[in-house]
Amino acid sequence: MIFKIKTKGHKNVSSLHKSTFEITRDSEIGPAADCIIGVDMDKTMSNFPKEFKEKIANSNTRIRVILETENGYDEINGFGHEDLTLTHPTDIVIRKSDYVCPRTLMIKADKAARDLDINLIEDLKNEKIMEVTIKLC
Repeated sequence: MIFKIKTKGHKNVSSLHKSTFEITRDSEIGPAADCIIGVDMDKTMSNFPKEFKEKIANSNTRIRVILETENGYDEINGFGHEDLTLTHPTDIVIRKSDYVCPRTLMIKADKAARDLDINLIEDLKNEKIMEVTIKLC
């Protein structure tokens, strides 16, 4: 199963957070937002099909998030969890920890903001478009 989202970078992307990264529907972020890498996303978790949400709400589901910009590419792997509600109206967060809240897409991720491809982050700092592909395994 695959779901795609388009988002774009912002001049305040710093990508310094050590345990998460986030994309948001918001169009502005401040300099302190060190986990947010994408703004103005065109879809949210409310757009996920029901069976997609059901599969994510399973601890055995492996999730791969692929991030692509003009010059950058990265893949992040993690897991679903039965407590994921996937109900936040504006934010999607990928976490290295096992913390769960309505903003959480996946837990036990193998990368956070500071681990992402430098070319990807440079594109995002320059407000380039990013395609986010969510694959369930």
